[in-house]
Amino acid sequence: NAMMVGVGGSGKQSLTRFACFMANYEFFQIELTRGYGTGEFREDLKNLFTTAGMERKQVCFCFTDTQVINEGFLEDLNNLLNSGEVPGMYEADEKERIIGDIRPYVESLGLPPTRDVCWSTFINGVRDNLHVVLCMSPVGEAFRARCRQFPSLINCCTIDWYSSWPREALLSVSRRFLEKMDLGS
Repeated sequence: NAMMVGVGGSGKQSLTRFACFMANYEFFQIELTRGYGTGEFREDLKNLFTTAGMERKQVCFCFTDTQVINEGFLEDLNNLLNSGEVPGMYEADEKERIIGDIRPYVESLGLPPTRDVCWSTFINGVRDNLHVVLCMSPVGEAFRARCRQFPSLINCCTIDWYSSWPREALLSVSRRFLEKMDLGS
């Protein structure tokens, strides 16, 4: 898990997408729409848990500070980073369905297919295969307050600080990409 910290436009999300491509990980980012709230966020998390825990696929969940429309999102991510679980996310019938679906995999590992072993196998799959990348801006008080309020954002992530690009680097990159284009006069 990682936390990318830098001002907007410094390449945090671009680098995350590139790293996912290089590692052949699936990339996921929530899509904010009108009415998107805790219920929709948890449904997205459940889909990620299924991909990582049941299908055993490597998946990256990229979450930015601009997507924090409810501080409960950060509480869920704090729990996820700390323990691999989000308390209360699954109803009893959903949990039973997961346990039933993962039971053949648990048996293939030679483990006893008890409820606890099945659930811990699912959660271990989530821990092993779900990679959370937080993209945050250090500007303002919100970043500091969130880091104090949700300590797993700091304690359970590798932190990568991004500096502003120097003017010469911006010019060099733009020249390289635009040098062969006919931009008219």
